[in-house]
Amino acid sequence: MNRLAHETSPYLLQHADNPVDWWPWSPEAFAEARERGVPVLLSVGYSSCHWCHVMAHESFEDHPTADYLNAHFVSIKVDREERPDVDAVYMEAVQAATGQGGWPMTVFLTPDAEPFYFGTYFPPAPRHGMPSFRQVLEGVRSAWTDRRDEVDEVAGKITRDLAQRQIDYGGTDAPGESELVAALLGLTREYDPQRGGFGGAPKFPPSMALEFLLRHHARTGSEGALEMARDTCERMARGGIYDQLAGGFARYSVDREWVVPHFEKMLYDNALLCRVYAHLWRSTGSELARRVAVETADFLVRELRTNEGGFASALDADSDDGTGKHVEGAYYVWTPAQLAEVLGEEDAELAAQYYGVTDEGTFEEGQSVLQLPGTEGVFDAERIESVRTRLLAARSRRPAPGRDDKVVAAWNGLAIAALAETGAYFDRPDLVEAAVSAADLLVRLHLDEHAKLARTSKDGHVGANAGVLEDYADVAEGFLALASVTGEGVWLEFAGFLLDHVLAGFVDESGALYDTAADAEQLIRRPQDPTDNAAPSGWTAAAGALLGYAAQTGAEPHRTAAERALGVVKALGPRVPRFIGWGLAVAEAYLDGPREVAVVGPSVDDEGAKTLHRTALLGTAPGTVVAFGVAGSDELPLLADRPLVDGGPAAYVCRNFTCDAPTTDPERLRTALNR
Repeated sequence: MNRLAHETSPYLLQHADNPVDWWPWSPEAFAEARERGVPVLLSVGYSSCHWCHVMAHESFEDHPTADYLNAHFVSIKVDREERPDVDAVYMEAVQAATGQGGWPMTVFLTPDAEPFYFGTYFPPAPRHGMPSFRQVLEGVRSAWTDRRDEVDEVAGKITRDLAQRQIDYGGTDAPGESELVAALLGLTREYDPQRGGFGGAPKFPPSMALEFLLRHHARTGSEGALEMARDTCERMARGGIYDQLAGGFARYSVDREWVVPHFEKMLYDNALLCRVYAHLWRSTGSELARRVAVETADFLVRELRTNEGGFASALDADSDDGTGKHVEGAYYVWTPAQLAEVLGEEDAELAAQYYGVTDEGTFEEGQSVLQLPGTEGVFDAERIESVRTRLLAARSRRPAPGRDDKVVAAWNGLAIAALAETGAYFDRPDLVEAAVSAADLLVRLHLDEHAKLARTSKDGHVGANAGVLEDYADVAEGFLALASVTGEGVWLEFAGFLLDHVLAGFVDESGALYDTAADAEQLIRRPQDPTDNAAPSGWTAAAGALLGYAAQTGAEPHRTAAERALGVVKALGPRVPRFIGWGLAVAEAYLDGPREVAVVGPSVDDEGAKTLHRTALLGTAPGTVVAFGVAGSDELPLLADRPLVDGGPAAYVCRNFTCDAPTTDPERLRTALNR
């Protein structure tokens, strides 16, 4: 029976025609296992996951394996991007049991959803010390049939251990100067001065830590913080992890040098990095940062925008290599011969030098990932642009990677913030309009009449899964950025609706936050994780949005909730700064105020008012909120009682309940927001 055919998840739809009798995550699936007296196979992955595709082809498309599964298990397929709560709970169990995790995630459960055996990818035949998937299935079935009491005992113990795990919350006091300095020192110890970034291979873009470093520099003047951020950004932008032809970042680098990426491109990575590079340009004026920010924004709009105006989740790592075989990176890599075929011998030699293409190759089978070794000044710019344009045109004729068209609320919130700010900084109203269109889609489709948020949609149809904390927090963050950029109070109002749900459903009496709402489906454990993963944790993202909303409106409950939520940053920031970077960035805003800027003019089209508004948006003070509108307007709370000065536009800057005298001079405003 094809139970996945009507799901909204592209990942589930990829498995709809498998011979495995898949169920979606549902009470009915567990009821079926209970009635048949068989265990549950839980398989979790996502659409752009390379090894998920490999295991699907090797095992789930294999009829003998499927027949065995169908006879002895109830099989449940979950898209981790649609159900991050299910993924988080069982990934915690996998990591506790095996010391590592990843996708595909393979977990065996009792009909009461209690886990008892774990793994990730299993090959079709024994390999590198791993049992085959069939051996695992036979072993689990044997244990279930012959040692059921032992299985139930293990499952019960694991479930109890998970339920008893406690977050080191650290109380309700926000971190102070000493904790942020300790976090900076911790990052400095883990920094790779030769290659940029933190730690060894594989190397992930440290977006949230970079935002902390930029904010710390802006608040304190720390040159060390700026150097780590600037050098890491330059290394990534010159490496193979960045698409040198069309912009956009791959998921991570498999090596320490940023040369060979894992080629999938995720919406959240590119939204976060677009914003980081825009903020780096704001701090330094770096031309490279400006170029990468704009190219990444253009990538988001060109490659990931859906027909409905939202942004798709990801592009696959794999694509057809031209022979019908799906190969990782096939769309992106080049050989010297391929360069010559497109460019001719002379320009191919130039391109090979410029992009680091060698006879030996930097990837597999003599292929190279394009890089930018730093020889730009050696070559004629017009000729290089001609080379880039021709290579891009040739690449566009290759079979393109698949796209996961699922619209995830949280990641769209991140994209809205990035596009709104990038558009405002670089006079690109089309980018701001793209942000507004995505926000309109979220309001129109993802919000119900009670302002509750659905996590996903696809092709204009909303999914059944409720939004989790990161959805509410990141969408609120995007709406707050839109309010600052556009001056339209409706976005502040919608952010308030979302954050009211956070206060009502996600925060407990101690001030700690949970990843799921109090009225959400009850799993074996209510997930709760304050640390960053590939994107900011819901916990610290909520702290940031609550703090920004309080600065815009003066809402004391929201500021208090933000302060209490930052207690976990005080506890974890000095110990694991790489994994709570967004919380540290929010703490920088908290220590700075954050500053509140109201810009008023005789009209929103007044050139002097627009200059002051852009100056305010370009201020580097951490977490600054901006209100822009006509004097006397009640569109935004910060505009109240802010008159014109001598009949002309003016800017008002306040911080910690103290306001400077209004200024009409953009230079004075710039100084006030960059000191």
